[in-house]
Amino acid sequence: MSLKQAVRRVLASQAEIEADEEKADALTVPGCRHVGTLPDRQRASVSGVLRSVTLRPREGVPALEAELYDGSGSLDLVWLGRRQICGIEPGRRLKVEGLVCYVAGRRTVFNPRYELRARPGE
Repeated sequence: MSLKQAVRRVLASQAEIEADEEKADALTVPGCRHVGTLPDRQRASVSGVLRSVTLRPREGVPALEAELYDGSGSLDLVWLGRRQICGIEPGRRLKVEGLVCYVAGRRTVFNPRYELRARPGE
């Protein structure tokens, strides 16, 4: 670690440290990219941690929504027609794949393929 990196680490906030750790972890998963670099209307694979999971009906159809965070940005995941999915809960690590689109200015993937990842220390 260089002196510049050491000084930055000492002066960094807890949120910045956690973001750096998430970015590093996301790149350890083969084939994954950072959320912050995802282009619109292209398939992508990303890895991160779920910050929130909510049930929010869309036009009368149940929809499970989750926010995936990888340190570079957030990605909204929406499973249409689902009220719950075992293993999809806040704090859980996932690898997801799907078509990225922008909905209300936010990156979103509808009905993504997902793979549950082990939590650190498991």
